[in-house]
Amino acid sequence: MSAELQHADGSGAMFDQIAERYDLLNRLLSMGMDRGWRRALVDAVTADGGEVLDVASGTADVALAVAQRGCTVVGLDPSTGMLDVGRQKVIKAGLDDRIELVVGDAQAMPFDDDRFAASCIAFGIRNVPDRALGIAEMVRCTRPGGVVAVLELGEPRGSLLAPFARIHVHHIVPWLGATLSGAEEYRYLQKSVAAFPPADEFAELMRQSGCTEVSVRPFLAGVAHLYIGRV
Repeated sequence: MSAELQHADGSGAMFDQIAERYDLLNRLLSMGMDRGWRRALVDAVTADGGEVLDVASGTADVALAVAQRGCTVVGLDPSTGMLDVGRQKVIKAGLDDRIELVVGDAQAMPFDDDRFAASCIAFGIRNVPDRALGIAEMVRCTRPGGVVAVLELGEPRGSLLAPFARIHVHHIVPWLGATLSGAEEYRYLQKSVAAFPPADEFAELMRQSGCTEVSVRPFLAGVAHLYIGRV
């Protein structure tokens, strides 16, 4: 496989290329709204305390927010570059005693069954090649009664915002990403958002992967959704 393909397919190598600018670009591309969406995710996984698994942890934004609630966190991500940025943030925040960041694959996680009180993934499930397996792995690693939470982007369907959201996803996201970071990888990110299934279909996938009591909370008329299930 060529270096170009390796860096444009949602792999850890691809995210290594944009790690240093990832946080800034997220703020700009989501107009700052991703912070509020993440807070809702963090609320869901910290309600009962305990150790939390943060899949696709990236630059550790979610891990840091969870640790600030008093929980311990293990963050898993395939990109060493993203995790290196995350470790710098963890050390700066003085939370390295509560956060462990590990390189690994969401489809084959190196953790014991029923280890975590809750597990979550923010803006990462669309990059997992086998999404059902990724959710099943989160279920496996979460203790009975625990929460599995997924925050993900998608194209709004059937709303007044849908045409504007498609313009943003198909044109503004890749242009702004490439302009600010010099990275064509944002073309992949645009395509992955456009290809993500409707909310009801993804909720059903979570049920089929072992989650119960699945609820769906839309943000900004469906630009993003928070999916919460129980093990």
